[in-house]
Amino acid sequence: MTVGGVDGVLERARAGMRRLDPHEAWAAVMGGALLVDTRTDRQRARQGELPGAIVIDRTVLEWRLDPRSESRIPEAVGYDVQVVVVCRQGYSSSLAAASLRAVGLHRATDLVGGVEAWLAAGLPTTTDPADVRE
Repeated sequence: MTVGGVDGVLERARAGMRRLDPHEAWAAVMGGALLVDTRTDRQRARQGELPGAIVIDRTVLEWRLDPRSESRIPEAVGYDVQVVVVCRQGYSSSLAAASLRAVGLHRATDLVGGVEAWLAAGLPTTTDPADVRE
C-alpha cells in the first residue's frame, strides 16, 4: 500500500538513496564530497556552522548545483559530483537530495538525522563565517 501525504513523498524521495550517518557524511566530505547546508540563518546561528559546508538556500538549490545551469556555483563541475545535503533534522534534506537526483546528480544524498545527529555524534562545528552562495 502506498503511503499518501508528506510521509509518502518522503518515503518515495528516500527510495533507492543511500543516506549517510554523521560519520559517513564527514568521511565523504573529507574525501571531496560537497557538503551543502540548507538550514536557515537562525538555525545555523543556534546550531553552529559546519566546516567546509556551502550554504545554499533551498529555493535555488537545483540551479546552483546543476552543471548546465547558468546560475551554477563553480563546484558544480559535473553530474558525478557527490553532494551531501544537510538540514536541521534530515527531512527537507531528503526531499532536496531527491530533487538533485532528478536533475541528474545521481550521487546526491543526505544526512540521516540532520545537523542534530551531526552534533550528537560529536562532529565539529566552526565559528568561521559561513560560505553562503546566493
